[in-house]
Amino acid sequence: MLDHMTFRVADLDKSVAFYSAALAPLGYAKRVDEDFGGGRVVGFGRGEKIDTWLVQASPVTTGCHLAWCAESRAAVEAFHAGAMSAGGRDNGGPGLRPHYHKEYFGAFVIDPDGNNVEAVCHNAS
Repeated sequence: MLDHMTFRVADLDKSVAFYSAALAPLGYAKRVDEDFGGGRVVGFGRGEKIDTWLVQASPVTTGCHLAWCAESRAAVEAFHAGAMSAGGRDNGGPGLRPHYHKEYFGAFVIDPDGNNVEAVCHNAS
């Protein structure tokens, strides 16, 4: 089980807007926005647990694939819509991916730095 992840981003404000919109349907909110080690860091989490961190730094994280669990297919659809409205590029709209397993319902979006981010629901609702 993963505890947390950090994306090094080119434009922190743009990435914060993107992840705020994309992750809100999954129950995430911005929990931290502060200076840390001479730079600004932003953390997103569900409840008090922060597991997604953004920091403006070089080299930028690119080409990474990460998926967040969604509690419902509707949340996957809302993740995709939110990410697209915040400047994401479609990389596979919401739908079943039975080649993974029969209930795999996911949506894929390219974030502002070129990472393939996903929301996935593994049940039939």
